[in-house]
Amino acid sequence: MGFFQSLTSRFPAAPPIHTAARESRIIQTRLNRVLAFTRLTIDDVINNPIAKNQVLGYWKLSRQIDRSSEITELERQWNPTGR
Repeated sequence: MGFFQSLTSRFPAAPPIHTAARESRIIQTRLNRVLAFTRLTIDDVINNPIAKNQVLGYWKLSRQIDRSSEITELERQWNPTGR
């Protein structure tokens, strides 16, 4: 038995490193959601004023829905028994 083997055998082995499976996340921004909903590309929006106005309308609607849902959620946290 060599000198280094005798040193390493006294210490417990290091715990195995858990390699978790990789998770991929899809970050979906508001613009990507609106474009997917309208089935338009960014090129369509740039080149077509009608498509631009349509996407802008859905953008504003999406923003308003997000804000109102956040407000409703905060109101529920502050007053859990109801109005």
